[in-house]
Amino acid sequence: MTSQPTEADFPVTFLNETAIVQIPARLSVLEAVSFKQTCQKLLQANSVLKQIIIAFDNTIFMDSSGLGALVSNLKNAQEQGIEMILRNVTPQVFAVLNLTGLDQVFSIEYSESVESLASRQLEEVLPNTHPSVKSWMKRLIDIIGAIVGLAITAVLYIPIAIAIQIDNPGPIFFAQTRCGWMGKEFKIWKFRSMCVDAEAKKAELEKQNQVQGAFFKIDNDPRVTRVGRFLRKTSFDELPQFWNVLIGEMSLVGTRPPTPSEVSCYEVPEWQRLDVRPGMTGEWQVNGRSSIRSFEDVIRLDLQYQKNWSLLYDLTLIFKTVTILFNKNSGAV
Repeated sequence: MTSQPTEADFPVTFLNETAIVQIPARLSVLEAVSFKQTCQKLLQANSVLKQIIIAFDNTIFMDSSGLGALVSNLKNAQEQGIEMILRNVTPQVFAVLNLTGLDQVFSIEYSESVESLASRQLEEVLPNTHPSVKSWMKRLIDIIGAIVGLAITAVLYIPIAIAIQIDNPGPIFFAQTRCGWMGKEFKIWKFRSMCVDAEAKKAELEKQNQVQGAFFKIDNDPRVTRVGRFLRKTSFDELPQFWNVLIGEMSLVGTRPPTPSEVSCYEVPEWQRLDVRPGMTGEWQVNGRSSIRSFEDVIRLDLQYQKNWSLLYDLTLIFKTVTILFNKNSGAV
């Protein structure tokens, strides 16, 4: 088991108004907490500091928690007008930044030639953050399940589309940006269950949020249409997500896919829930998703899934989901 790191794991050297922080070989959840604390102390203790260089020369692994710490440190540095630069990013780290689009957000510099940099990027390798991510059998089950699900969706599409249009004219589908594996953003698809201007009205309802923590939920949401209530009750609104599963953005079973605004509120350990692909169902679905009122409970269920994961466990959760789909206490995410 990895021991709790200390500040010695992140040696800091100073050059005039610049601090250089050396990152170790791994930047996962334990190291990430210490990394964030190291940078916070630098920002608090040095009034003349103008630049922080994060040196990745030896880093060969970074997971979602490491990524979260990096993003958090960047925000804190920007708030104080201090420039943050990533130096000598290894292929493994660059692959994570590229996956999430953060290679366009961070300032990255190399002490190597352009030709050498190009060859390093060609060798980029994404991290194996959890066994489920690399499981070809899980992916095969996802593809088969998605094809069956899309066939069911095709059969139900016309009556659902007609009902939506009669009840509340507008788009049939609703797309929302969510964060998937490692925090990569994607569009999640649903049959529209709310009024057409639901997102604009959300700000008016923020004070009524009945959930503690970094996500939003209220009972009897006034934005939900009459047909929408039926779609959510039966989970028919989520049928289009089989497309997200088919193209690999989601899995049949996984963690709850958060919104970017939720992720922006995460502390470093909470980024762990992004180490697996989000799922159409999971622990949160079979443990009373409509009754969950604490973000801590969401984190606990997501980490419980990661700890217990196996192909048999996935199949068990799928079976449990099917049995409760029409339960009167079931509800929308």
